[in-house]
Amino acid sequence: MPGGIGPLELAIVLVIVLVVFGPKRLPGLGRSLGSGMREFKESITGGSKDDDDETRDEPSAIAAPRDEETASDRSASEQQRDDAVSQPRG
Repeated sequence: MPGGIGPLELAIVLVIVLVVFGPKRLPGLGRSLGSGMREFKESITGGSKDDDDETRDEPSAIAAPRDEETASDRSASEQQRDDAVSQPRG
């Protein structure tokens, strides 16, 4: 097979991978390789139908920054205190 990988070359590559990574890390390596290939395939095909249903259920509202408070979020005592501080004295 010109330009292809035959069974002997594949076996040699697998033995080298086993020696380099060790038998304990091979299952994790296989899982990560499989999940990466799955994500790549889904991104190429446009994702699965289940992913589209899940994103539709989520709210699309954008959250306000944390440091900004709206009047409804603050208590009456906090509003009175802020008003008293901001009024000029005299």
